[in-house]
Amino acid sequence: MHSIGKVAVLAGGFSAEREVSLNSGRAILAALQSKGVDAHLFDPAERGLSALKTEGFQAAFNILHGTYGEDGTVQGALEALGIPYTGSGVLTSALGMDKYRSKLIWQALGLPVPPFAVLHDDSDFAAVAAELGLPLFIKPAAEGSSVGVYKVKTTAELETRYRELRGQNLHGEILAERFMSGGEYTCAIVGGQALPTIRIIPANEFYDYEAKYLLDNTVYQCPSDLDEAQEKEMRSLALRAFEALGGRDSWARVDFLRDENGKLYLLEINTVPGMTDHSLVPKAALEAGIGFADLCLIILQTARA
Repeated sequence: MHSIGKVAVLAGGFSAEREVSLNSGRAILAALQSKGVDAHLFDPAERGLSALKTEGFQAAFNILHGTYGEDGTVQGALEALGIPYTGSGVLTSALGMDKYRSKLIWQALGLPVPPFAVLHDDSDFAAVAAELGLPLFIKPAAEGSSVGVYKVKTTAELETRYRELRGQNLHGEILAERFMSGGEYTCAIVGGQALPTIRIIPANEFYDYEAKYLLDNTVYQCPSDLDEAQEKEMRSLALRAFEALGGRDSWARVDFLRDENGKLYLLEINTVPGMTDHSLVPKAALEAGIGFADLCLIILQTARA
């Protein structure tokens, strides 16, 4: 067996992204086992994390998505248990999960983010629509995998979708964000290095949950259509955005939008990116010459408490 010892692949959990997490977890489990790692699937929804200690696990590959998995909660628990884990620490995880507060930090450092507004029950929705323009996006600030994200085209729809989201058990503020027509992109970071960028051309009107996980006709251009200067700029921005939130030398994925003039904007960061057959980090890694099993092993070797 691999010298890293007994490894728990943390997958499943309690969030709206449970099934995506389980799919990623199974793929990672098979990859690590193919490399001789003594890896086992561990679902915190089925047994408490204290079992990690009693069952002799020596490290955790965290692929829990969403609430409790990438918001700093499980990271804090693993640190209390003294078990090294993959991914970012408590603070970076919490900030990365909160799109609103990560945007505030990036703005304060002069990094480009799309214009946005926080919506409230007494918001002037017509004024928000006039300021940001239509169409625009509305989303919960602390959910992942495009859960609760809508593209709205009228002021009436903006208010309707806001009321709808307010009635659901979602996390964080509800944001309205300017639509950018120049394309969707992402840049993966592994071991402190930015990988080749990917342009996402969604099968649906935008890169929603269905386009991410259920459809096979979303197009992923890797290498992307960026010229050399913008490729370098996006990779640099991704690293700066990650570092601004306190990111450590493990892995993450930074999503971008480009406007009609070609300017790049930071959209959000994923500190526990998906690892399914539709996922973007493995696609970027493959372009860089790193196969899936090797990628999983590289990420595992960055685990620390």
